[in-house]
Amino acid sequence: MTVTTRFAPSPTGRLHVGNIRAALHNWMHARHHGGRFLLRLDDTDAERSTEAFAGSIREDLAWLGLTPDEEARQSDRGALYEARFAELRAAGRVYPAYETAQELDLKRKVLAGRGLPPVYDRAALALADADRAALEAAGTRPHWRFRLDHDTPIVWHDLIRGDQKLDPALLSDPVVRRADGSWLYMLPSVIDDIDMAVTHVVRGEDHVTNTGLQLQMFEAFGAAPPAFAHEALLTGSEGKLSKRLGSLGCDAFREEGIEPLALLALLARIGTSDPVEPVAAIEALFHAFDFSRFGRAPARFDMDELKALNTRILHLLHYDDVAARLPAGMDAEGWHAIRQNIATVAEAADWWAVVEGPVAAPPPTDEDRAFLRTAATLAAGIDWAADPWPALATLLKDETGRKGKALFLPLRRALTGRDHGPDMAALLPLIGRDRAIARLGAA
Repeated sequence: MTVTTRFAPSPTGRLHVGNIRAALHNWMHARHHGGRFLLRLDDTDAERSTEAFAGSIREDLAWLGLTPDEEARQSDRGALYEARFAELRAAGRVYPAYETAQELDLKRKVLAGRGLPPVYDRAALALADADRAALEAAGTRPHWRFRLDHDTPIVWHDLIRGDQKLDPALLSDPVVRRADGSWLYMLPSVIDDIDMAVTHVVRGEDHVTNTGLQLQMFEAFGAAPPAFAHEALLTGSEGKLSKRLGSLGCDAFREEGIEPLALLALLARIGTSDPVEPVAAIEALFHAFDFSRFGRAPARFDMDELKALNTRILHLLHYDDVAARLPAGMDAEGWHAIRQNIATVAEAADWWAVVEGPVAAPPPTDEDRAFLRTAATLAAGIDWAADPWPALATLLKDETGRKGKALFLPLRRALTGRDHGPDMAALLPLIGRDRAIARLGAA
């Protein structure tokens, strides 16, 4: 069996952090087992689905590095849905219902007033052929419901939640097709999972009841269902995930300077027993992927934690990982010199500006001015092809008797205009002989 997972967003909006997490875990499970990861655009909602949103989903997955092995669109699969729907209709597992949305809403309110669950009463099944003919003659077009088997409990073993059981008699027969002939999510998803040989479905625990309903649809088609893993939903640092955090997408993370690897490293581990750790490559995330490590408690998504992790991951990235985003002229030596002092790749430009100059150094004291004049003289005579910083520091210590902060801080200020920053042993060769002597002399 080839492990096959799918990520099935509706192209009715941008991906948000919850979508990204679901996509990631489906991708990780497939890659862990050497299987296939599919992108299926569930675009049966023709009014809200757009090609622009479909394109943005592809772009976001590409930015994250979650490349699908295959893509399909439900809007291209109508003939298959019609054929499988006809099978269910012939078997009596779908039936037409004629209530309006207002009538159904009234029924739910009546049941709620009696303290009863809002379960559809199957009134449509009691209609005679003549009743249905009269309704349709009057212009009422039916929607279609899948008829649940109330006699058999719905049971399955969830890869995260363990053994699950639902009583179908307490569930409404789900609407699978609208009166205009368009499809709702439930049935096409099952048909596609069968046709695409999907073996595992990873999604949020808010889909548990949907899974129970869909298991009966798999059974109605005589097909073995995929294994399901329902993960705990994301929460914010203060409990429920805020609307702002919940709507965060790849554009927002890019604007914050978040590396895709940092976002993946956080979303891969929160909600599991594994620690959130910086990684240098995406492969490190899926090698140890195991549903047994997932917990039932909500997974806490913290933007501050993400930013801190992003900084730690930046310090691991090699030049080739970021070269396309670095300022012109900055090479591997420059990147490795400054990467420990930045929180985003964009900040590299600030330090490269320090290297290339000019810099605005704070005015030194009279005592420091004399010290820097000596430094400029000594800098002209050292071997810049070797390690200029320790050579210059040693000569200055011997010449002036200064050491520690009194030695290093005036030099750093004159050479960079700042009190803190990258190791001067790495930075000074980048500044170079002529610029360094000029800055010391100017100070």
